[in-house]
Amino acid sequence: MSIVLAAAGVGAGCSGEGGLVPPGDVLELSQSAPVMRVEPAAPFIPQTISPVSSSSVISAPNETAYLGSAPSGPDMPAQNVLAYPVSDGVDMMGITAALPEGNSNQPVVTGIGTDQPRLAAIPSFEELEAAGTPDSVPITPVEPAQIESEPVVVEEKPRLLAGLLPRFTNPLAKPEWAGGMPASEKACRKRLKRLGVTYRDLPPISNGPGCSIPHPIELTKLSGGIEIKPAAKLNCAITDAFAQWVKKELAPAARLRYVSGVRSIHQMSAYSCRTMNSKRGAPMSEHASGNAIDIGKITLNNGKAIKVRKPGLFSFREKSLLNTVRADSCKYFTTVLGPGSDVHHKDHFHFDLRTRKTGYRHCDL
Repeated sequence: MSIVLAAAGVGAGCSGEGGLVPPGDVLELSQSAPVMRVEPAAPFIPQTISPVSSSSVISAPNETAYLGSAPSGPDMPAQNVLAYPVSDGVDMMGITAALPEGNSNQPVVTGIGTDQPRLAAIPSFEELEAAGTPDSVPITPVEPAQIESEPVVVEEKPRLLAGLLPRFTNPLAKPEWAGGMPASEKACRKRLKRLGVTYRDLPPISNGPGCSIPHPIELTKLSGGIEIKPAAKLNCAITDAFAQWVKKELAPAARLRYVSGVRSIHQMSAYSCRTMNSKRGAPMSEHASGNAIDIGKITLNNGKAIKVRKPGLFSFREKSLLNTVRADSCKYFTTVLGPGSDVHHKDHFHFDLRTRKTGYRHCDL
């Protein structure tokens, strides 16, 4: 039976009717119609987008091209995409929502690999508002007039000083490294305040070699309101010694002998740029550095004026006062001269703080 069937099959193939084609013959070919499949639309998700700035538009012949940055993700390198505009109404957000990068507001080209690449157009504000969702935020187009920047008023702040250093108005507050007074000068002025001395600081005095006071003061009153007439320019050290002498020696001696306090002291010389006794070629005087003061007259509260001179034969109280205060002055000054010392000091007391190597004090009593 099987043999009969096999033979029948061979015969049918050789006949060419619905069977096998003899070797060497070509079958007839027919062109079939292509099948077009429509790309599925991605879901439409509206979001706030930024319009493409005019700075990114590149002009080309008969067309406009947009140059932007392609969507970038963790697995995609950044690259530039050249995209061409298409007609309005394309669902840009619907297309880009299905991309791996998510919702992108950069120009995106669709249809890559085909003969018709297209740029996903940006939906208008009206379309976004019409398709609003519960999570969407109303978008208000910005008018060009609102974009113009308004002038901003900047409040000017006071500028700092050079080097960011503070200002010093009180000489005692200015540190020595900033050109202030040494510690000894500050301590001296504190002693003057405790003694009740009235004075004011002056600018440095410099009138040549040997004639200068780095930190001078102007003395006007001593303890108890005793006036210095005229005001004396001195250094602080001699002022301190003189104030102590008046408070501790002169004022008590006057009250003891005249039952009256001291009203004023007339000074004949304080700072003076000159040599000793104003002699040519002589060493510079202590007056040239404000380190000496000359006293010519003492006026008491009762109006009595005591001149510094050699007292008369019967001027017992006056002689006692002048001799006492002159002798006690050696405890405060290193040089004391007066009537009887020489012709240059016959009418005044000379007090100074001259420094001598041996520490010697010259008190001519």
